[in-house]
Amino acid sequence: MKDICGNINSIKDIINSIKNASSAKLTDILPVEVIAVTKTFPYTAVLEALKCGIKHIGESRIQEALPKFGRLGENLDGITKHFIGHLQSNKAKKAVENFDLIHSLDSLDLAEDISRHAKNINKIQNCLIEIKVSGEASKSGVAPEKAEEFYSQCLKLPNILIKGLMTITPVLENPEDARIYFKRVYDLFCGLKKDNADFNILSMGMSGDYKTAVEEGANMVRIGSAVFGERDYGNK
Repeated sequence: MKDICGNINSIKDIINSIKNASSAKLTDILPVEVIAVTKTFPYTAVLEALKCGIKHIGESRIQEALPKFGRLGENLDGITKHFIGHLQSNKAKKAVENFDLIHSLDSLDLAEDISRHAKNINKIQNCLIEIKVSGEASKSGVAPEKAEEFYSQCLKLPNILIKGLMTITPVLENPEDARIYFKRVYDLFCGLKKDNADFNILSMGMSGDYKTAVEEGANMVRIGSAVFGERDYGNK
């Protein structure tokens, strides 16, 4: 049996120690939230994490998430559900219906689709703009130099609320090498925030580099394997 509770407590202790040692960041207005990335892990593991105090879960595939949500049922009451994967427009309706925060807003067409679907169910959909910090073809997102213009366009859509930024760094062996990317997105966040109290989330860092991300201002980290361990649960 994986020590999920022990893993979660260890992660939270590490984050607290970093925050206590670090100089204040603009993102310190909110505590650092741990999003347990539950994609590929069975509902039994997710249920264990919820029992251990996790309040945020992240999924990147609609078709995997919805059956899992169904099995978890009322255990998801009070839990914030995050969509963290690349979102295609044909899946926007389901994402709006089932997720509280969409991390991967990366085009005006998608933003318009999300706003339209949200309006149909009388919802204001919280979103993060995904920033593309590398030249990797496999990565999605808005180029940093285009982020201000894109943010301004999104502000005109009635049923979307932009809550901040998200980024995914290139795959790097040394977490320290991710620091330059985190710094760049933090600086971009500060430039866009201005006096907007709603713009307060910076989602950066995963299992391998969340410590560096928190040092550089992340107040949401997306952590899968460091919470659940390796993926050898079978189909339970």
